[in-house]
Amino acid sequence: MIWRQGDVLIERVDSIPPSARRLKRQILASGDSTGQRHQIKDGRAARLLASDEGGPRMLFLEVIAEEVGVVHPEHGEVVLPQGTYRVWRQREFDDWGFRTVAD
Repeated sequence: MIWRQGDVLIERVDSIPPSARRLKRQILASGDSTGQRHQIKDGRAARLLASDEGGPRMLFLEVIAEEVGVVHPEHGEVVLPQGTYRVWRQREFDDWGFRTVAD
């Protein structure tokens, strides 16, 4: 299953790589142009992890409560059920290559 909130895509996955390490901040993405954040509503309900294994940094989310909300000031709340997820930032292509979309 897949959820989207602005330039953030959240995909349910079977597992999180063992190399993933827990992050202190519960921010999935920060808007480069606005500074607004896609973040976990209740930090006790989920863990955000990152892995650099095999290339660029990958973010993972482990929802340990029954559900958790992902919030952003300009988008509706996304409610995720308990489980494991991969978090993607949308990218776009131009004449110079790929770049992360600025929300």
